[in-house]
Amino acid sequence: MPNRSRGAALTILAMLLALMSISNFHKPFAHHPGEAFVFFGTRLSGSANMIVAPIFGIILAVYVYGIFAMRKFALPLGIFYAAYVIVNMPLFILRYRGTAVLQEHSWAYLVPYPFVAIGVSSGAAWLLYRRKANLA
Repeated sequence: MPNRSRGAALTILAMLLALMSISNFHKPFAHHPGEAFVFFGTRLSGSANMIVAPIFGIILAVYVYGIFAMRKFALPLGIFYAAYVIVNMPLFILRYRGTAVLQEHSWAYLVPYPFVAIGVSSGAAWLLYRRKANLA
């Protein structure tokens, strides 16, 4: 019988992804435009934000469930989400470079954010890949 343990690191990453899921459900109701969902580099607003942010919230919630339950479907979801984050971040910077959108954040936020976002999303996928024999 395979060991179905997630381990501490994967559990922590799953909890961080759960917070991101909750954040995505909150984005349509945020009063600050900087809290809108960013989809392939574009900060959404209006109906697009109301539709896309909860969809990604659901995807992340299902992914988190898959991690906690050590289910096979979590691995492709993790790879998809990690790839999305890696593509989304530079697209956002390219789209909004030199604009007030990037200037509304301090360098103390902008510099570490990509490392955290890519680290959490890719780290969870990598740990799931290493434990793929343990996924049911």
